[in-house]
Amino acid sequence: MKTDIRKQDIDVTWQNLNPGTVVTGGATAPEFNTGEWRVNVPVLDMDKCKQCLMCVPVCPDSSIPVKNQKREDFDLMHCKGCGICAKVCPFGAITMKEGDE
Repeated sequence: MKTDIRKQDIDVTWQNLNPGTVVTGGATAPEFNTGEWRVNVPVLDMDKCKQCLMCVPVCPDSSIPVKNQKREDFDLMHCKGCGICAKVCPFGAITMKEGDE
């Protein structure tokens, strides 16, 4: 059975879950706030940030919003704390801090 995952909530039983690796229903990432289980948090120093946007395409969770061609602070509801953004930042504007915020 395939069920649109947007219709699955906390009350769904295992019998009604989709088989493993099957995702039915698209564009659902904004509905699933997965950042709560991260160990490290990225911290942005806006004084060091040059708006090069090199961090944006490397984020596997699209947790770096861009508006009017400028990056904004992290979307911590989706960030997993992987630290890739900090590794690619050539200006040292992103550091990783242990903890959830």
